[in-house]
Amino acid sequence: MGTINSAFSLISGALDADQAALNVVANNVANANTPGYTEETPNWQENQPITINGVSYGAGVTETGATSVRDRVLTERLDQQQQLASASGSRLTALNTLQALFTPDSGSTSARAGDIGSDLTSFFSSFSSLEANPTNNALRQQVLSTATTLAGDVSNAAASLNSQRSALDQEASGVTSQVNALTGAIAQLNRQIQSTSPNADAGTLEDQRQQDLSQLSQLIGINQITTENNGLSITTTSGQLLVSEGSSFQLTTGTVNGVTDFFLGGTDITSQLTGGGGELGGYLTARDQDIPNVLSSLDQLAYGVSTEVNTLNNAGTDLDGVSGTAAKPLYIFNQPTVVAGSAANMSVVMTDPNQIAAAGLGQGTGDNSNATTMANLANQSIVNGQTPTDYYSSFVSTLGSTVSSVQTENTAQNASVTQLQTQNNALSSVNLNDEASSMTTLERSYQAASQVFAMLNTIMASALNLGDQTTVA
Repeated sequence: MGTINSAFSLISGALDADQAALNVVANNVANANTPGYTEETPNWQENQPITINGVSYGAGVTETGATSVRDRVLTERLDQQQQLASASGSRLTALNTLQALFTPDSGSTSARAGDIGSDLTSFFSSFSSLEANPTNNALRQQVLSTATTLAGDVSNAAASLNSQRSALDQEASGVTSQVNALTGAIAQLNRQIQSTSPNADAGTLEDQRQQDLSQLSQLIGINQITTENNGLSITTTSGQLLVSEGSSFQLTTGTVNGVTDFFLGGTDITSQLTGGGGELGGYLTARDQDIPNVLSSLDQLAYGVSTEVNTLNNAGTDLDGVSGTAAKPLYIFNQPTVVAGSAANMSVVMTDPNQIAAAGLGQGTGDNSNATTMANLANQSIVNGQTPTDYYSSFVSTLGSTVSSVQTENTAQNASVTQLQTQNNALSSVNLNDEASSMTTLERSYQAASQVFAMLNTIMASALNLGDQTTVA
């Protein structure tokens, strides 16, 4: 009877194990479309064999729970690529908006700078026209008109750039609350995981933590450090601590020199976050590097053209026979005193076309020598060692190269994300065909165990009834 009881115990354990494994498969099927869910597999544990008189007898199997099918190295690589792709993506969006300001013939919109290259050509060509008839009022008015168009387009471009920078500043600032919410959630999940599953897979809790990590990596560049008891610490890519197991550290903001800076533990980490990955890194790169570089180039152009034109006009004689003096300068443009801010402040201050000094100093009003000299500025290296049009063309070309480079980078990074995501899905996502196969195998195992149980029941009944099976069913 001990042998039959042992057999009953063994096969009952098999039925329980098969039932538990079927529950795992059923849970996989139910969550096949659940975002972030990781496939689970049942764990089978052979029971300790029983030894009698030196002979070992099997004691069956126990299903000890489910383990999620995950590769931590793969998911971390995916998070790293996502933060790079998010950074280049947010930067690329900003660069495309920026480049649109300087695209010629793209239509007239309030957000467009106009064709500054054509403005420069028209402005210096108006002096060439004035050479032929320096006393003609219409030609003099044309000089002021082209100057106004040039100054307006340059200052509008600077204003649009500053508006874009403010918009990026708001976008970057808005990321802060999302980062803090996610780091807080990850710290709480760390506490739960360390409490309930310090030495084993935590299943759904780890799925939730990985989802939060994936979202966090798209917002900000992070490094992940596995700690004891299945915990996790998170730092920025430059090493500032965001999460230490069950504790999170809040990212805060403050205004410094008119823009939003980011602080962690009272330390300004804005420069470390710039280029550090995630949307925030992309926003800050565009805000603090790309746009200031473009503004600086425009400032150099506005300063060079305004200063040289004003200097020559002030050195000539206007239609009224007046020569420029320190007391009454003949400035066409608002005279810049420093390079920075020249583009934003570029404007035409001259309102009387008679004040255009087409004649040379001490020459009669019919002279055109100074108009010729100012027309020749178009071919002189007056802006950082280049002619105005060459400098502007180089600036636009450099901007285009930057956009193209970031576009190529973003395309490659997104392809890498797709590849890694495909690999991760193949490993961790629920495959209904595989689940159907597993369910069939487990069903047959359960049926086989049931038949063994029925056979044992028949044998037990026969033994109890001394061979008469109908007495006790």
